[in-house]
Amino acid sequence: MKRARLSLLALFAATVVGLSGCGSTSSSAGSSAPAGGTDTSLSDVQSAGVLKVGTEGTYRPFTFHEGGSGDLTGYDVDIINAVAKKLGVKTSFQETQFDAIFAGLEAKRFDVVANQVSITDERKAKYEFSEPYTVSTGVIVTKADDTSITSFDSLKGKTTAQSLTSNWYKLAQSSGANVEPVEGWAQSITLLKQGRVNATINDKLTFLDYQKTDNDTSIKIAAETTDKSLSAFAFRKGSTTLTDAVDKALSELAADGTLTTLSTKYFGADVSK
Repeated sequence: MKRARLSLLALFAATVVGLSGCGSTSSSAGSSAPAGGTDTSLSDVQSAGVLKVGTEGTYRPFTFHEGGSGDLTGYDVDIINAVAKKLGVKTSFQETQFDAIFAGLEAKRFDVVANQVSITDERKAKYEFSEPYTVSTGVIVTKADDTSITSFDSLKGKTTAQSLTSNWYKLAQSSGANVEPVEGWAQSITLLKQGRVNATINDKLTFLDYQKTDNDTSIKIAAETTDKSLSAFAFRKGSTTLTDAVDKALSELAADGTLTTLSTKYFGADVSK
């Protein structure tokens, strides 16, 4: 999920992130091996024959269960499955709430997080990141007949519905909005349509996915960020060999058209670059 932004530039700029949301496009940062040891992250995965993946499983269309109880699927799930195939291993998904997902990564419950993780400077100091596989913007969504919100500056004094663990929460705060805590997009839209909040900030991809299914003419995009957010897979520090192998797989998936195909499947457009 796009999560963690302090300002439009700092949190959306090419990193991010990109969500939450945003930082820079370089894939990995920090030491290439654990202090005092050798980086065995790739060989460990290859020896086990399994890539352990942390994900929410409740974040449509990126990672979710079709119909609520079907198989785990989604844009992120399909991409990491394709990456694992390139690595010659299987995937094992460990579903957990987003606010605990990085703790799970650090505790070695899984090797990688696949959950639309935004690249931020703060996160880059703690984790390694693959090259981005999603490029998007943030949008303000309001009722269709609301003409009072036309920019992020317009949010000052307004009330927005946001998940407190998302980048969009920080962006709403920095824009001067009052924030009504919610669990996710569905609750945000419900409160918006009920008139209990003035707006919600979220990823444009989430809005497009919702409209593709619901074609809801009662809401609209009132404003959009000029900066783009970037989402990538997150790894523990020192997992450079695994990160590099995943980057190679992503490059091959981009070259053979797989990323474009998966993007079109879920969003009707190529959102991978």
